[in-house]
Amino acid sequence: MKSIWTGSIGFGLVNIPVKMYSATAESSLDLDMLDKKDLSNIRFMRVNAKTGKEVKWENIIKGYNLNGRYVLLNDKDFENASPEKTKEIKITQFVHETEIDSIYYEMPYYLEPEKNGVRPYELLRDSLKKTGKAGLGSFVMRNREHLLIIKASGNVIIANRIRFMEEIRKPELKIPNARSNPKELKMATALIDQLTRPFNIAKFKDTYTSALLKTIKNKAKGKQTEPKPLRVVHSQTRDLMDQLKASIEETGKKRKAS
Repeated sequence: MKSIWTGSIGFGLVNIPVKMYSATAESSLDLDMLDKKDLSNIRFMRVNAKTGKEVKWENIIKGYNLNGRYVLLNDKDFENASPEKTKEIKITQFVHETEIDSIYYEMPYYLEPEKNGVRPYELLRDSLKKTGKAGLGSFVMRNREHLLIIKASGNVIIANRIRFMEEIRKPELKIPNARSNPKELKMATALIDQLTRPFNIAKFKDTYTSALLKTIKNKAKGKQTEPKPLRVVHSQTRDLMDQLKASIEETGKKRKAS
């Protein structure tokens, strides 16, 4: 893996030199867009919306539409707005990870210690494990400041980028505030208990990508893959209580069979 950022973790007066690596990779296939006439690659152009003509990079400027009028920005404007450049992930406080709603989580990274940072890295990792807490801090990457949650996972320290509060939309939805029927609630919690088991991410596979790749390989050999018919599941009854009872019976049968 190639590191995407190098710097350090600031843990009080302790400085831990680290390298940052992306912890995820897309599982989807990298498909090219082609012209069906001759299978040439499609090239995207920057086009003037009024003239329809291509615009060269040197003639493109950036602007912000403020109340119907464009305010033009230059390199100096972006420099003035950029956060202070620093190569440090400064931990400002520690929190219980459960305090942070999953809606804020954005992108995970692995942190690897430099040779001279192994001991303090291990100390921070083991301290996070012992306390069951996570560090909250910020760092600058690509001229933008980001919030991070620093936590221990096995033998590694993971930095998970999280969103700022202003990036989360308010749920302006029409949802009634009525309470659930107590009997239905009891049945629903029983169904949840019945379906509860230890989390194992290895059991969940990206079946679409593997099926698509199989289709591609079959087509390359001249074989055709028969499309699967859409399976629509209809409930035998519209009564919620009956649906819950049937669900509990069904999951009970599956558990016995397995």
